[in-house]
Amino acid sequence: MEQGLEYFGVLTGLLYLGLEIVQHRAMWIVGFVTSFVYIFVFFFSKFYADMSLNIYYVCISIYGFWQWHKGKAVQEGTEVLILYTDSPVSAGDAFTTALSITATWMLARRILEHWWFWVVIDGVSALLYYQRALYPTCFLFVCYGVLAIVGWINWKKKGKWYDQKI
Repeated sequence: MEQGLEYFGVLTGLLYLGLEIVQHRAMWIVGFVTSFVYIFVFFFSKFYADMSLNIYYVCISIYGFWQWHKGKAVQEGTEVLILYTDSPVSAGDAFTTALSITATWMLARRILEHWWFWVVIDGVSALLYYQRALYPTCFLFVCYGVLAIVGWINWKKKGKWYDQKI
């Protein structure tokens, strides 16, 4: 039964992607079903973080359907993030925040590769801060990026990290 659920999840996941590509509102319903199925697939496979992520996807599918249904998710010539914030760097801000959450989780698990996440995060952050004329903060994040490389070298030498898959 578990394998049957997984195959069903794959099929609905592919259907979801096809509907997303053509911007069809039904994608949210199919995405809900896919994510709901994967909650169980990942639970039985003991991928608890992925299971939790799919709980989020179930919730965001409801929200997405509701937004698209009322017609406010997309307006002619504007991006979705722009509708909800006055930030000129909303995508970059969201990107670095999401990656920072992931990198911090990886740090808690002592996963060596979290340092490379910080290199990317710090580099992108430095560029964003430079664009917004936050020059001292830009300098700080350049330093953070360099120190992330130093941290990776130090951890690699000491060998006090876990070689775990994310």
